[in-house]
Amino acid sequence: MNGLLLDTHAWIWYIEGSDEISKSTRKVISNALHDNQAYIAAISLWEIGMLDKKQRIIFEMPVLEWLNKSIAMTHIRTQPISPAIAIESCHLPGQFHEDPADRLIVATARVEALTLVTRDKRILAYSQHKYVSAIKC
Repeated sequence: MNGLLLDTHAWIWYIEGSDEISKSTRKVISNALHDNQAYIAAISLWEIGMLDKKQRIIFEMPVLEWLNKSIAMTHIRTQPISPAIAIESCHLPGQFHEDPADRLIVATARVEALTLVTRDKRILAYSQHKYVSAIKC
């Protein structure tokens, strides 16, 4: 495994210590973080901001402070949207839904050869066709 790409919810759950992530997956994530092989897609930062704006998630501090502390604490790497990722998100093979954030996350995993950690049923179903490597959190 080259590395892990944490879906937005997986990263939030990991940081917040949620039971939504299995112990075995938590260990896989911790090991990837230790090995400097854990990433979040840049679009996940935007998604977190939107979740905060819509009050679908409430942090104990301002969202930017939460992001900065979480990145500093885990040393997770942010994968920017490169030209290859942007174009890949528009041309994903097979059938994939039109949510732009999910398309960018999947494209990031594909272009960077990362295994996506997610609970998203549509992404997990897509991975069964071998279009992207994914594990359930």
